[in-house]
Amino acid sequence: MDSHPPHDSQARGRVILVGAGPGDPELLTVRAVRWLSQAEVLVHDGLVDPRVLDLVPATALRISVAKQRDRHTVPQHGINALLVEHGLAGKLVVRLKGGDPFIFGRGGEEIEALRAAGVAVEVVPGVSAALGASAEAQLPLTHRDWSSAVSFVAGTCKGLADQDWSGLAGQGRTLVIYMGVTTANAIADKLMAQGVAPDMPVAVLERGTLPGSRALRTLLADLGEMVGRERVISPAIVIIGEVVRLANAEDKLEQLARQVEAMA
Repeated sequence: MDSHPPHDSQARGRVILVGAGPGDPELLTVRAVRWLSQAEVLVHDGLVDPRVLDLVPATALRISVAKQRDRHTVPQHGINALLVEHGLAGKLVVRLKGGDPFIFGRGGEEIEALRAAGVAVEVVPGVSAALGASAEAQLPLTHRDWSSAVSFVAGTCKGLADQDWSGLAGQGRTLVIYMGVTTANAIADKLMAQGVAPDMPVAVLERGTLPGSRALRTLLADLGEMVGRERVISPAIVIIGEVVRLANAEDKLEQLARQVEAMA
């Protein structure tokens, strides 16, 4: 049950951080749909599916804070200020984020700003992009025979070359990389330099759960070239580990494995 059900007057003057999931509106939680239907102000990401936006009342004020690589329409401090402003004005504000607010969604930063301003805040989790895309590809991130640990990292973080990912990928482990398409070559070189085998299976899950989604599978040594060859575009998730062998994906694993072995 919601702590503040729909139509409860006490719900006004608060901000609800809602995870929109990986794209498919049917993966929204019931609680997310309830809050969306009551929103007076909607502050939303650019990657949110239009069908999700259709769940918001036509009378709601809609504010897009879409971000593109290296260019933010509204910087994060500006988004924080918007949420605080409308929350303090007594509005029911829904901050709608792709995936889950707490996995590379900057939800923590927004909560800090709202708490500091004395604005009530609630979080509605969403299916993260990694979980949604991997489920669609029938790729388990953990498996008793293949992987007992999974890590999530961002592939576009500042100082990528200086980050220590040793131990995050390899036998018995799964590494999930968000925002790794444009740095795929650097990621492959980095991991191989840190000891991951060149023939480690890799999956690239493009537009997970959305129309036109693709699941592509290759080897770590071929990751960068495959992204270029297949013209992969964001949003896409990169998954590295033996569990990738179980994915329902287009691949050339056997052919590439022979090529890598011949090069050794």
